[in-house]
Amino acid sequence: MKTFYWSLVIMLLPSMAYTQNTEKENEFTMSVQIRPRAEYRNGALTPRNEGESAASFINNRARLSMDYKRSDLEIKMSAQHVGVWGQDPQIDKNGRFILNEAWAKLDFGQGFFAQLGRQTLSYDDERILGGLDWNVAGRYHDALKLGYANKNNEVHLILAFNQNDEKTAGGTYYDSSKGQPYKNMQTVWYHYKSDNIPFGASLLFMNLGLETGDKATEDSHTRYLQTMGTYLTYKDSGWDLNGAFYYQMGKNKFARKVSALMGSVQAAYAFDKTWGVVASFDYLSGDKGTGDKFKAFDPLYGTHHKFYGAMDYFYASTFANGYAPGLMDARIGGRFRASSKVDMELNYHYFTTAVKLPELKKSLGSEVDYQINWSIMKDVKLSAGYSFMLGTKTMDAVKTGNHKSWQDWGWVSLNINPKVLFTKW
Repeated sequence: MKTFYWSLVIMLLPSMAYTQNTEKENEFTMSVQIRPRAEYRNGALTPRNEGESAASFINNRARLSMDYKRSDLEIKMSAQHVGVWGQDPQIDKNGRFILNEAWAKLDFGQGFFAQLGRQTLSYDDERILGGLDWNVAGRYHDALKLGYANKNNEVHLILAFNQNDEKTAGGTYYDSSKGQPYKNMQTVWYHYKSDNIPFGASLLFMNLGLETGDKATEDSHTRYLQTMGTYLTYKDSGWDLNGAFYYQMGKNKFARKVSALMGSVQAAYAFDKTWGVVASFDYLSGDKGTGDKFKAFDPLYGTHHKFYGAMDYFYASTFANGYAPGLMDARIGGRFRASSKVDMELNYHYFTTAVKLPELKKSLGSEVDYQINWSIMKDVKLSAGYSFMLGTKTMDAVKTGNHKSWQDWGWVSLNINPKVLFTKW
């Protein structure tokens, strides 16, 4: 055995000497995330009716991520188990453990790269494409991303083609209820960053192929929906200003012609490291149910929880009774950093429909959201929040529920996310 060990050392000496005298090119990182969140739902996602009891549960994300890098290659694998405490039996032979990320990035030099596999698509402020990290499962896409970047410019081309299984016949019919919400996607994103002023601008064009064929006969018929727009930012002297505008056309998954738009503006100002304020306005066009074109804007795969109220009444959950009234959201809020480890924010939203519906007023109601974050230690953060909604009769019509019933929601989350291994060689 000793002879074996000495032989191994002698064989490794040349490579050890080479490593000591050259720059370490290879990097490997492993991180772990445990994120339980306890929720009290008394009108979250959908307003509750009179007499309905509140619901409570604890969901959990257990994620293991591994990342390998060298000068021309990066590979990331991330697996997770998500669910609710008590959901699985003590003895479970069919555990739910999936890959939420599995991609490789090839660096061709001079700013060119290709990234392919299961990956998060997060762009700009995440209104159209976002990682949805708030959700216990997050959001991912199976796609090929081709890109180029230099000091001031960055452009990505994203391509996806989805199928339910490895078919031998039967065409290309795709059942989106069992997989991704689209059949194919072609997206171009461009971003410009100025050298002289704190200004940035992005352009986005997305072409979505949506299956509208016959499921029973697998008669594939793909309709195409186009979304295009811009996102602008300016940050200077405590000011953080941004705005976005997007337009949709083509046909939706119901084969209806679409003509819809959305716009947003936001202004935030930090007085110092302790205090800050923010005001914003969002408009997403709606449809009255008349006319030959569908005019309700679909924000697609963005992180809607980030924008339209923490109780997720809008776009994170659907409208009811066939309504698609759109949304106008006026928000004002404040931020307070009590110390280097504790910060909190308070936001007020006033919601109305974007279109006037028959026999209904436009006002949907008001929502108040409060959140506090405490960095307990390195890689460990405790967060909690409380929200309530004061709805109207119009809210009852487009979302169901009873606005006379108290609607509120509270939560507490512990996010433990350490980097457990990092090495170079």
